[in-house]
Amino acid sequence: MKKLIIVSSILAALVGCSTTSDPYQKRAEVEQEKREKNAERALDKAPKWMTELPKSTGAVYANGTAVSGDFSMADEKAKTIAFGKICMAAGGEVDKQSRVFISDVGDTTTENSETAIRSMCRKVDVTGAEITEIKRITENGRFRSYVLVALPIGDANVLRKTKVQDELYKNTANRATAAFKELDKQ
Repeated sequence: MKKLIIVSSILAALVGCSTTSDPYQKRAEVEQEKREKNAERALDKAPKWMTELPKSTGAVYANGTAVSGDFSMADEKAKTIAFGKICMAAGGEVDKQSRVFISDVGDTTTENSETAIRSMCRKVDVTGAEITEIKRITENGRFRSYVLVALPIGDANVLRKTKVQDELYKNTANRATAAFKELDKQ
């Protein structure tokens, strides 16, 4: 019985020392707290349209966000994601490949991910899509960009309407030239 009490006391002392004075455990806890605060900050600083897209009968909206050590790259990545979403919302296809490897070991999660996006909206014309809002914040010494894009539809899409009218004019002019050449042959 005495041995059990002595062993229990030693174990309790060792366990108590290991949780309170382990500098590496404290460092890991501080790093985890930093990650959680940064994630919360990104959510707090995110514009409302990142979680609730504007509703409109005159446009389709999409958003994107990205982070980079380079200011312009953060913008470019966020725009690529948002315009890719606009393309898909308009019925198009975007070539996108993602690879994600996630490993959980104990309380630690390690992620290695990469995404390749080719935003060429071949089958759907997204003429007139525009950036309506952009917001930038700093995050761990890096830049995060939030982008909102809109694709006006119908008469609201002045650029698309102009493009269609220009194509009709060119087709009419080409047909007229061909018709006059045919008449001249006769």
